[in-house]
Amino acid sequence: MTIPTIIILIIIAIILFLAFYVIGVYNRLVNARNKVKDQFAQIDVQLKRRGDMIPNLVETVKGYAKHEEKTFKEVVEARNKMASAGNINEELEASDDITKALNRLFALSESYPELKSNENFLALQNDLKETEDKLSYARGFYNDTVLNYNNLREKFPSNVVAKLFKFTKIDFFAASEKDKEVPQVKF
Repeated sequence: MTIPTIIILIIIAIILFLAFYVIGVYNRLVNARNKVKDQFAQIDVQLKRRGDMIPNLVETVKGYAKHEEKTFKEVVEARNKMASAGNINEELEASDDITKALNRLFALSESYPELKSNENFLALQNDLKETEDKLSYARGFYNDTVLNYNNLREKFPSNVVAKLFKFTKIDFFAASEKDKEVPQVKF
């Protein structure tokens, strides 16, 4: 082989190596971005489950507390706001509103001893607690997935490929400032 042939083969080998590297990094970035979307969808599933349980919970409590219309209205409005959320931030804000409204509903239930011992109410309350636990876990897993994606997107040399193909930063799930406040416990 002549020297020009060897140089051409080396150049071709380098180009092939770079092409396969770019393809590999691109595919890893796509996988990471899709995993972030999947994890947000898992949060969405739990939010939907919670939203589906709310009407049953409200109807159960209504049977015992007919005069507490304001609390029921707040719960239903929060659920409707969740259903009509147009983007991630609106959905997260609506989720916070639902949590607050449900807390008021459960506080209301303390005033009705018969309600507190009702099997349907207890089952719904347990299901909601389980859903809230799953939401908390899903949010944490979502943030871990976002961290992996953003790390891949920002580390050298994969950041070159990420910039080339316009992979954008994804924000973490963050609690609102109200959620960060220390709750006041009064007796």
